[in-house]
This record gives sequence, structure tokens and C-alpha cells, in this order.
Amino acid sequence: MRIEDIDKNFKNLELDGIELKFSPAGSDHFSLSGFPWYEKEQIFNRLPQALIPDTSVGVQQLSWHSSGAQLRFKTNSTCIAVKAKLTESGDMSHMARSGSGGFDLFEGSGVNKRFSANVRQENSSDEIFALFRQGLDKEMREWTIYFPLYNGVSELEIGLDTDAEIEAPEAFAYEKPILFYGSSITQGGCASRPGNSYTAIITRRLNANMVNWGFSGNGCGEANMAEAIASLDMAAFVLDYDHNAMTPEHLQNTHEFFFKTIREANPDLPIVMVSKPDIKGHEEDFKRREIIRQTWKNAIDAGDSNVYFVDGETLFTDSERDICTVDGCHPNDIGFLRMADGIYPIVKKALSDE
Repeated sequence: MRIEDIDKNFKNLELDGIELKFSPAGSDHFSLSGFPWYEKEQIFNRLPQALIPDTSVGVQQLSWHSSGAQLRFKTNSTCIAVKAKLTESGDMSHMARSGSGGFDLFEGSGVNKRFSANVRQENSSDEIFALFRQGLDKEMREWTIYFPLYNGVSELEIGLDTDAEIEAPEAFAYEKPILFYGSSITQGGCASRPGNSYTAIITRRLNANMVNWGFSGNGCGEANMAEAIASLDMAAFVLDYDHNAMTPEHLQNTHEFFFKTIREANPDLPIVMVSKPDIKGHEEDFKRREIIRQTWKNAIDAGDSNVYFVDGETLFTDSERDICTVDGCHPNDIGFLRMADGIYPIVKKALSDE
């Protein structure tokens, strides 16, 4: 017996014959972000296609995962629906499908965006055809749709009333994106919804655009990834791949080089370095943190006033830090909220000091 058959509240809202007009995500008045090369390549991939063959097998697959992507628009439609085809149909054993293969809908503009609804894969299908909301007053509202964290999107259409007006959303306070580079934690594992990842929480609080280059198990500080990031026009950069450096030696050999590659191409860019949050008191944990802290200190000593360090051990705080993950490593929603609470003030300061 499926829980959806027992409790209808676990099901997506069905369209039930409602007449809607569906428009592709790339249509006029929809503002799409999170895919820096979309305008040129017209595909929902986080990396440029020319770079993909030179990346690891893991990055080649994960680049299709749509973490960090957003679609924003204003409309007076009384209903909002989504029709999507995902690149994968499977589930994860320790992450809610609403986060791995779901879309979040937020209502509001600026820093006043609030969660409204989630639609997700059902029965491990690779298709979603469901209502976000219905019965709304016919007034103009701004909406943000967050894409899945651990799945890709090959097709996406938004359904609105046939007579609905659609307008462009308000501009971000920071139109240039904050780019996050790192591990599965950066990608959003294991938030229950896309809007609950620490990257989404921080950028929502700042009303900032975002690009998420978290690659689960595969954000290893490769030189070509640093060069690709360095080529982008960013408001700030968050360097967070501690977990994916296989050994402290690997971190030592790549971390400062990665930072310097970004810095040389972007001399005034605010850069925030983060060490991993799930420190368990092992000697290796502290060795890793010191490597990252030393990159920061070397930059400060060289006169760089636009570089910042966040001690990951402080992020889960001292109070009940054991409840912050699903498996001792990947944050749940509590863990992500605490990470956002710890990193947000530093990113805000970095942007204000720019």
C-alpha cells in the first residue's frame, strides 16, 4: 500500500481538467538563472559543454543536476502548474524526493520570498505534471521556482490561466551571481526541499542571484574548474570543497592554487573560504581546517582585504549538533539552516565591503 493512497495530502495536486496554457521556461518574461551558459547553449546544464569532456565521470553526470537554478516571473494567474521531464527516475535512500527530484515554489519579491508549495516525482517517475497552487486571487504576484537538487531537467513548462498576464520579475539586489563551489553539501544533500539548501537560504536573504557548483563527491579543486569559475562575472565566490579533497595532502596541493586562480582573474572579488561543518574531533579534521585557514592567512598577509574564512566547526553550533545531519555528514534542514546562519553574515559583510 502506498502512503499516497491512504493520505491524499502526500500527493501532488492534480490538474483535474483545469484549462491552462503551458509555456517553456525559456519564454519571454520568465527569468532563468543558475545555468551560466543557457543563453548560448539552450540546455539546463551547469557547465559549458566544451568543458564537460575534460571533467571526471562524476562531474559529467552531476553537471546535469539543476541545483541552484531558479525560474522567476510575475503573474496574476489563479493557478500555477508545472510540466517537467527529469533526467533520472531513481530515488536516494537518505534524501527526500521533494528535495532530490522536486521543485519548490516561493511567493514574494526581494528578501520577502516565502515557501508556497512543492511538487515532486511520484512513483520514481521521470515526469512531473502537477499543480503548485490553485484558487489564488487574480492579482499580480512574483513567484520563484527552485529546481531539483539531485536530478536534472530536460524539459520544463509552466502552466498558467489562459488569460493570465505575465511580467518580468524584479531585479535581484545582486544581479551578478554568488557562485558556490564544493561538495555534496554545497549541492544540497540532504535538504528536504530545494529552497532549504544553505546556498538558497543565504541568497534568498541577500536577494542575490546564485550559481551552484556543488558536485557530490566530485568537487575536488581541479584546475580546469577553477579556470572556468574565474571566467565568470560574479558578485562573490564561496569556496567550500573541503569534503571532496580525498586527503589533507590533496587539499594542501589544490586549495591555495584554486584560490589564486580565481583571485588573479578577479582581483576585487569577495572570496569566502569554508571548512567542513561535521568535525568529529579527528586529527585529520583539524589538519584540513588549518590548510584552509592558512590559504586565507597567506592572502591576508599578502595584502588581500577581500578574503574571508568561516570555521566549519562553528556552523552546527554547540547545541544539539548531533541532530544536524541525516547520516553524520550530510545536513538535514536544521543543519542547513545553521550553516546559513553562520555563513550569511560573512557573505553579507564581504559584499558590503566590496
